[in-house]
Amino acid sequence: MLQIESVSAGYGESKVLHDVSVRVETGKVVSIMGRNGVGKTTLLKCVTGLVRVGEGRILLDGRDIARWSPSERAAFGVGYAPQGREIFPSLSVQENLMLGLYAKKGLGRVIPDGIFQLFPVLKSMLKKRGGDLSGGQQQQLAIARALITEPKLLLLDEPTEGIQPNIVQDIENAIRFIKEQGTISIILVEQFLEFALRLADSYYVLEKGRVVASGLIHEADRDQIKKHLTV
Repeated sequence: MLQIESVSAGYGESKVLHDVSVRVETGKVVSIMGRNGVGKTTLLKCVTGLVRVGEGRILLDGRDIARWSPSERAAFGVGYAPQGREIFPSLSVQENLMLGLYAKKGLGRVIPDGIFQLFPVLKSMLKKRGGDLSGGQQQQLAIARALITEPKLLLLDEPTEGIQPNIVQDIENAIRFIKEQGTISIILVEQFLEFALRLADSYYVLEKGRVVASGLIHEADRDQIKKHLTV
């Protein structure tokens, strides 16, 4: 589904990623782990087009999207729930979700029922302003807004950050359900190791913008991974 090949990227003169390669199979969950500031979010922004790739290729369904605009990538099937949620606080829950529908041509203008099956709380809050939701509810809204585009690839950046435990469980259940359908590939950036290991099929660990460890989850050395996560 997705091949990130020898990507280097950064901000201005500051290079953040160095020769990073990641592979995501169709319907699988890949976890990207590492300490703060090692390039995890930058990697996701390279996939969405929010950060320009300096070197390397990003292949989605065999097509190099590295020079496409963010809107072209969204239309082709890239969904993104960013770190910090970034929902529109002055818009209602319904309006936030409707904006997701405009990211992809050919979709209807009605929120599909499947969104509310994954996140039932949103259905009772459609008229509520996004800014009035709790952090956990905003995270559910951000994921729902990404899913409403019917993506091939879903990017989740720190979905458990600052979220109360009961909502973390709801989000885990939703990701597990998506995974079980086998049609959407997921890149999960996560520092909560156990959460990532429960959901992912494979993993990559970044340190100083480079991949320093990778493999299948069932073969993972947890102690080795923890060395790259602790300060």
